[in-house]
Amino acid sequence: MHHQFDDIRPYTDAEIPAAMLRIADSEIFADMSQSVFPHEDVENVRNMVRNIQTVDDFQRKAMYPFIRSIIENSIEQLDYQGIDYLEPGKNYLFISNHRDIVLDASIFQTILLDNNLKTSEITFGSNLMHPQLVVDIGKANKMFKVIRNSNSREFLYNSMILSKYIRHTIREKGESIWIAQRNGRTKDGNDTTDQGIIKMFCMSDTEDLKRSLSELNIVPLSISYEIESCDFLKTRELYLSRNGAKYVKQPDEDLHSIQTGVLQRKGKVHLSICKPITVEDIDFQYNVPNEFYKKIASLIDRRIRENYVLHNNNYIANDLRSGTGLYRDHYTPEEKERFEERCREMLRRVEGERDVLMRIFLGIYANPVENKFKIHTSPPTPLHRRGEK
Repeated sequence: MHHQFDDIRPYTDAEIPAAMLRIADSEIFADMSQSVFPHEDVENVRNMVRNIQTVDDFQRKAMYPFIRSIIENSIEQLDYQGIDYLEPGKNYLFISNHRDIVLDASIFQTILLDNNLKTSEITFGSNLMHPQLVVDIGKANKMFKVIRNSNSREFLYNSMILSKYIRHTIREKGESIWIAQRNGRTKDGNDTTDQGIIKMFCMSDTEDLKRSLSELNIVPLSISYEIESCDFLKTRELYLSRNGAKYVKQPDEDLHSIQTGVLQRKGKVHLSICKPITVEDIDFQYNVPNEFYKKIASLIDRRIRENYVLHNNNYIANDLRSGTGLYRDHYTPEEKERFEERCREMLRRVEGERDVLMRIFLGIYANPVENKFKIHTSPPTPLHRRGEK
């Protein structure tokens, strides 16, 4: 193991037993046990956790049941497509649009396990890596730390370490990686890849950018929720940060967003595993590196947007925003009434100018429609319900 990665890497199997003892002895273990295993005796669950010896055991015995319970209790229907793009034994850099802090990556991990594929490591912001209980659960679940809120000099150093770690993990360690397409969740419905992330990937090998990137085996992921995760909270943040105003998070706001995303009803959820980025895809001419990074980011955006599955709420919001019935064939009057009631509930819960709030809220749902139909979409690949192959 490269010691330069010790501060950010997940736990190894050798570190799991001590972490499991800390988790089992946590003051809130009984509450966690009841939420994940509501029909099991707490002491039986505690002993089960204490006996976990490996990362794989922790994911299968603890995390998989936890995410499955979320899916069963808050998702009406989960389906996915593109699983056939993934080759067993091959390592990938999965670049995903980001709508929910926890569930985007977690749902993907359950799909991998359901198809007998190896789970990936997952990026996790340093702002979320506290207290020790969260660190233990995260690092035991193959999460590695991405350092946030550093000055420009530290940012450059941290970016280089992260770039080296990603390349080392995929090329030498034999693991895949899940990372969001940008720093932070998409708030306004516009899934856009930060070209700075593409630059970061290449920092660890700048001699030949095309080879450097193709070696990482990039696969875009596109996840969509019928009911957007934390839509009220996102509306409030966008409202308070409009016109360039700086938005300051409240203490424990990230934790509140995590809890809301986990507990909130989500309706139908779809995850698309998009066509991998091939050597042929990136075999284009460019004059300066930034032009290369920008074109790769645009290519990923295209894959994510064309594979994004639109739900009835997206079409309804687009028609409400435009004042037309252009997409009326995509939803029923009852579905429209339910969405309009959600709009009214948002206005009751979020303070501000009603017209501005409504414009922001509708945009969260409507913008994916605009983005989807700006590009030429290819025929969809077959859908799979969770658990099917």
